[in-house]
Amino acid sequence: MAKKVAFSGVFAACALIFSYVEYMVPINIGVPGIKPGLANIVIIIALYGLGVKYALAINIVRVIMSALLFSGVLGMAFGLTGGILSVIVMAALLKLDIFSIAGISAVGGIIHNMGQLLVAAIVIADFAVFYYFPVLLISGALTGFFVGLLANIVIKRGGIKNG
Repeated sequence: MAKKVAFSGVFAACALIFSYVEYMVPINIGVPGIKPGLANIVIIIALYGLGVKYALAINIVRVIMSALLFSGVLGMAFGLTGGILSVIVMAALLKLDIFSIAGISAVGGIIHNMGQLLVAAIVIADFAVFYYFPVLLISGALTGFFVGLLANIVIKRGGIKNG
């Protein structure tokens, strides 16, 4: 257990660094709010290597620290909702053992965006923001897929065993 806690600290730090890189390097593809989700590489590796509890804790720590450093309380609400929902769904898909790492990550990207849209709808008290969902569905699936491919490379080359 001490080893998993130590790895969790390293993973949280790595995920925070990836969040910082995304914050510092603006990616403007004409659609606001779309990011590659590089920190999720770490979360997926943690999900496969350490298990659900640790991946969830790492993601929560990363989102809170990132919000305190870069985005504020509203950013924390968006990040926690999307992050928690996506880890829970990815963990459920992992248990089914029928999806690839990239497939699980793609669904995680979609769920993350859905969670953030839900927060946006609550904040502005208007569910019209869900008209934006098709764009976020595509971007979440694509970025999640590529994040999953990168995580898969690390998992396979690192000899990371499930849970």
